[in-house]
Amino acid sequence: MNSGLRLILGLLVLCSAGLARAGDLTVVVRDSGGRPVADAVVMADVAGQPAPAPGHFVISQKSMAFVPFVLVIPVGSTVEFGNLDPFRHHVYSFSPAKEFELKLFGQGQTRPVRFDKPGLVAIGYNIHDSMQAFIQVVTTPFAVKTDGQGRATLHGVSNEVRELRVWHPYLRAPGNQLVLKVDGSKTATIPVSVSVRRPAPMRHDY
Repeated sequence: MNSGLRLILGLLVLCSAGLARAGDLTVVVRDSGGRPVADAVVMADVAGQPAPAPGHFVISQKSMAFVPFVLVIPVGSTVEFGNLDPFRHHVYSFSPAKEFELKLFGQGQTRPVRFDKPGLVAIGYNIHDSMQAFIQVVTTPFAVKTDGQGRATLHGVSNEVRELRVWHPYLRAPGNQLVLKVDGSKTATIPVSVSVRRPAPMRHDY
């Protein structure tokens, strides 16, 4: 066998091994009572992975609430804030990752904001402190929030991943975040039990 053929075969073996190391990793987040926790963000930071492409997203203000409550976006993305209520709304954030203020705007109107730094952005409303939303601005392609069953699946994750981060705004932990150790030898479904606090009651006395 000549050296050129050996090199090609060697590359094929390496590529096959690399593909074999990638798989799906599912995290199931439940509270201490066994109830599923929705809107928990599961993230894996993988060196050498390109950042996902920026996109366009929407957060609506509807029935005195932000929808969605938690949003995960790639860095550089734009979020369109829309008012679906029959009265004017205001949106602001003092977060280091993005500080901004959208002054009162009416029903059917929208305001765009570009998020150009990674990190957590807490969104508030100047009249009701309990009216909140959260945006996780990420540079990793492996960042997903849990669904109503508390499940989040990261697709195509390398078995070399050894840690996952789980964040939720009501999670009782430093920075509202837990770090999970991952067994990189296999693809698995990982159950996670967390302690979460109750959110403040929403008041509708506009």
